[in-house]
Amino acid sequence: MKELFSDVLANAKFSEGSGWKRYSLNAGETIIRKGEQGNTLFLVEEGVVRVLGGAELDGNRRISPGLCDLGIGAVFGDVCLYESKERTASVVALTQVQLLEVRSDMLSVYLDDHPVQGYLFLKALFQAMSNRLGLANDRIEHLLAWGIKAHDIDKYL
Repeated sequence: MKELFSDVLANAKFSEGSGWKRYSLNAGETIIRKGEQGNTLFLVEEGVVRVLGGAELDGNRRISPGLCDLGIGAVFGDVCLYESKERTASVVALTQVQLLEVRSDMLSVYLDDHPVQGYLFLKALFQAMSNRLGLANDRIEHLLAWGIKAHDIDKYL
């Protein structure tokens, strides 16, 4: 993904300040919060971030398990690529990070104006999202298998 962003960022019509901004955060700082409205996506240029889920247990306890860690070249916030949407997870910096925050409306205009780069960008984004979905499915299967075994349900199957 990082290489594809390089092409986008090099375009004079997609300049820093209007289409994107670069900034640094320290370890422990929150980048986005689950439930907030968002219209940007992010590229990790340096460091590592953690994607956190959020769930309520027993109606009064909240947990925020780490869903995955993302490093250099990873993209997140991509659910907001084509419209302002509610963030589906929180993301925090695990280390000092440098991020590019890209306005999705400006990126969409660029991708429409540059169909070849747009195709390659969306293809890479689709592959990244597909890989994440596969990892999430594996995690769910392992958790279900663990729950079935932990509660001795497998003897009924």
